[in-house]
Amino acid sequence: MTEFFGKRWHDMGGDPAGGINHDQHDFALWEKRVDALMVLASSAGLMNTDSLRRVLEDMGEEAYETMSYYERWIASVSQNMVESGAFSTAELADKMAQIKARGTTYGDAT
Repeated sequence: MTEFFGKRWHDMGGDPAGGINHDQHDFALWEKRVDALMVLASSAGLMNTDSLRRVLEDMGEEAYETMSYYERWIASVSQNMVESGAFSTAELADKMAQIKARGTTYGDAT
């Protein structure tokens, strides 16, 4: 068995992280949808906490550091759903193009 003693970019355990902002904030509509999709996909058996985390930890330092929390989540949920056969990458790309064609105000809906 190979032992690994180093830390990867996502492992913040023991590192100073600064203060915690305890102020409440509203989530953007798309963030709420990502959360809902994760719950639905998990309930349908398409993914679980371990598979979500595996993709998050394997996405690479640059992606992990430049993407927001929910951007990382939707990338992981999407990858897990592709891996489970819920849809193909081509189907996902087609649906993303359809949504983009709706215009920039779509995400402002409540």
